[in-house]
Amino acid sequence: MAGDVFTDTNVLVYSRDTAEPDKQRKAKAWMTHLWTTRQGRLSYQVLQEFYVTVTEKLDPGLDRDSARRDVLSFASWRPVTIDGRVLEAAWPLQDRYRLSWWDALIVAAAQVSGCVYLLTEDLQDDQILGTVQVVNPFRTSPEHLSGR
Repeated sequence: MAGDVFTDTNVLVYSRDTAEPDKQRKAKAWMTHLWTTRQGRLSYQVLQEFYVTVTEKLDPGLDRDSARRDVLSFASWRPVTIDGRVLEAAWPLQDRYRLSWWDALIVAAAQVSGCVYLLTEDLQDDQILGTVQVVNPFRTSPEHLSGR
């Protein structure tokens, strides 16, 4: 696989969601791959959404200390800050591709961090958004993407 992979919140959440065993297995495979290859990237927006989801919305959820350890471990993925550069990049993406504001911020953060791929189930699989290609982690395995 050539290029870094920006990882959306849903992949992180499913890696911890025991209520969805098939998605959990696939998300864990992706997480293992991204940790091993050191190609994983994300943003502070993703980390905030992850923390709230796993501590307040999952049933059963994670305890706060476990969720905080997870969030801190992702510091090595060089999280992108949602700053003026990301905001300005998100506006044309929102307009051109008719994305929600939150999705436009995710795509902009992926672009600003230099990622080639955006790992998410929330957007159309294989869609090209500017310089980033959407990959659905529940349709495409890390091994399959490595062959691209």
